[in-house]
Amino acid sequence: MKLNNLTPAKGSVKNKKRIGRGQGSGKGGTSTRGHKGAKSRSGYSSKLGFEGGQMPLQRRVPKFGFRNPNRVEYKAINLDTVQSLIESAKLERVNLEALIAHGLMGKNDKVKILGRGELKSKVDVEAHAFSSSAVKSIEAAGGKATQL
Repeated sequence: MKLNNLTPAKGSVKNKKRIGRGQGSGKGGTSTRGHKGAKSRSGYSSKLGFEGGQMPLQRRVPKFGFRNPNRVEYKAINLDTVQSLIESAKLERVNLEALIAHGLMGKNDKVKILGRGELKSKVDVEAHAFSSSAVKSIEAAGGKATQL
């Protein structure tokens, strides 16, 4: 076997349809584009979202709402998750590096500790934000909540 005698499997390759090569080919004349109109001309490309003059969908649907460009999006982590992390990883301090290492947040996320569940261990917790119930629970367990 050599490169010069390799061929594709029988029936796997079809000849492409040769359009606009005269009337004898059966695909001459209008070259499968129909008669007249912009779509039959060369250089035609439809405008994105154009629906043939009908009011396009993006203009029929009403606008609503407001997106605040300055909103800070937090990754929420509850105290029960923090407690299970402490038990499984035997941590004395819960900081961003520990949360990233255990896959609870990404390196560019901001994290907020929320108060669901209870904290049994005395532990110092570092985060970007805390709910008031989370701070109470952490301090009741003897730990410290440090906001970054």
